[in-house]
Amino acid sequence: MLKLNLKNTCFKHFNITKGLIIMDLGKLQTSPYRALHASPKSVVISKRSIIMSEKKFHVAVAGATGAVGNQMIACLEERNFPTKTVKFLASSRSVGRELRFRGDRIPVEELREDSFKGVDIAIFSAGGGPSQEFAPCAASDGCVVVDNSSTWRMDPDVPLVVPEVNPHAIAGHTKKGIIANPNCSTIQMVLPLKPIHDKCGIRRIVVSTYQAVSGTGKKAIDELFDQTRAMINFLDYDISVYPHRIAFNCLPHIDKFLENGYTKEEMKMVDETRKILEDDTIGITATTVRVPVFHGHSESVNIETKDHVSVEEVRSLLQNFPGVQVMDDPANNRYPLATDAAGQDTTLVGRIREDKSVPNGINMWIVADNIRKGAATNAVQIAEILAKEYL
Repeated sequence: MLKLNLKNTCFKHFNITKGLIIMDLGKLQTSPYRALHASPKSVVISKRSIIMSEKKFHVAVAGATGAVGNQMIACLEERNFPTKTVKFLASSRSVGRELRFRGDRIPVEELREDSFKGVDIAIFSAGGGPSQEFAPCAASDGCVVVDNSSTWRMDPDVPLVVPEVNPHAIAGHTKKGIIANPNCSTIQMVLPLKPIHDKCGIRRIVVSTYQAVSGTGKKAIDELFDQTRAMINFLDYDISVYPHRIAFNCLPHIDKFLENGYTKEEMKMVDETRKILEDDTIGITATTVRVPVFHGHSESVNIETKDHVSVEEVRSLLQNFPGVQVMDDPANNRYPLATDAAGQDTTLVGRIREDKSVPNGINMWIVADNIRKGAATNAVQIAEILAKEYL
C-alpha cells in the first residue's frame, strides 16, 4: 500500500470518503506523487487502487531489541503502517543502541512507567513480567496495547485476536486498553480451522506441534547452531537453553509442566483456541515438541467435525480463506515445509486427507513462520484494524 504525504495537496480530482482518499491509478503517465496534481486524463483507471489514510499515529514498540521486536519493526515498515512518530523501548541494558526505521536511526529508550505519554498504540514483545507491569501503565495514559506475551490472553476483559478469524473482538479493547496476541502455534492452527468450524462445526481437535527454536529466542538459535557445528566436528558442546541437547534431537517439552501432565504451551493451545473460535465445547488435546529447526513451526492436526465435510470441500474452504495457502500435491512431492514458510506471512496447509478411523475425521499439516504470522505480523495486523476502525 502506498502512503503519500498529504500536506498541502490538492484533492479536487479524487474521491474523499470517511477520511480516506482513494485513487485508481493503474498505468501512470507520471509518478503517483505527480498524479495527485495531474488532470484526470493523466490517470488510466484500472483495478489497482491506492488508499491513503489521512491520520497517522504515535507508535511504540516495547521489547524492540528482541527477535520478535525486530520483526515487529520490520513489519511496521513493510506494511507502511501510518506512523507519525515511533519509539523503541527495551530494558536498561539496551539503552544507547540504535535501530533503523524507514532510513532513520532511532535510539532505544528504557521501558518505564512514563514511556507511553502521547503514544497511541504500543506493540509489546517484552515478555510476561514487563507486560504485566507496564501494559496497564500504557493503558492508563490512553495508549492501546497489543501484547505478544501470554499474560493477558485469557483475561475475560482482554480480546484475543487473529485478524482473519475474529477481528470483531478488537472492539473489546476499551475494557482494559489491551489486546492480546495469541500463541504462535495457536494462530497458525485456528486460521485454517475457522472456515471449517463455520461450515460444519468442529467437535474435537488433536494436534502435535514441531516448533522451531526461534520461538524461544536468539539464545536458542545460537545454541542450535553451536551444538550442530560442534557435533559434526566431534567437539564438546554446551547445554544451557533447553534441558537436553536440541541438535539432532526432539524435545517433547515446551514451557513448564503442569499438574495435569500437560505443558503450559499445550494448555495455551487448548484454552486460546476455544476463546478465539468462541466455542468452549470443542474437545482439544495437544502435544508440543521442540525440534532442531531455526524458523517455522509445523503442526499435525486431526479434527472431527459435527457434520460431514469432504476433502474437496475442505480444500475449497481453505483456498478461499484469507491468509491461508493450500499446498497439497503429494504426487509431486508438494506439501508445506518450514523452509517454505520462513520469511512469509501466509499459513501453508497440505496433506489434507480423510481420517477413516472416526466419523467425520480430517487430517492436515499446517506450517507457518512463527516469528512473522505467529507473532509480529499478527500484532501489526491487529494494530492496523485498531487504527483504521477504532482510533
